[in-house]
Amino acid sequence: MLAVIFGRPSCPYCVRAKELAEKLTAERDDFNFRYVDIQAEGITKADLEKTVGKPVETVPQIFVDQQHLGGFTDFNAWSKANLGVAL
Repeated sequence: MLAVIFGRPSCPYCVRAKELAEKLTAERDDFNFRYVDIQAEGITKADLEKTVGKPVETVPQIFVDQQHLGGFTDFNAWSKANLGVAL
C-alpha cells in the first residue's frame, strides 16, 4: 500500500504524519509513502482541492492507495484501526 502525504515543512501535523508513515514503512513490508512538499512543488490550495475533490482548509492531506483519508488525525486513526500502529 502507498500513502501520499501533501504537506509543508513548517506544519507540525505534516511532520507527525511523515513520522507515522516512516514508522509504518519500517515496521511493515507492505507499506510505503511519498511526501509531497506543496511549497517546494508549487502546489496551490486550488490544485490540492482539485486532487482532494472538495475544499481544503488544512494540511496535511493524506491518501492511501489513492483514497483520500483527510489529515493527520484521520491517518493516525486509520493506521491504528487497520494496521495496529499509531503515534
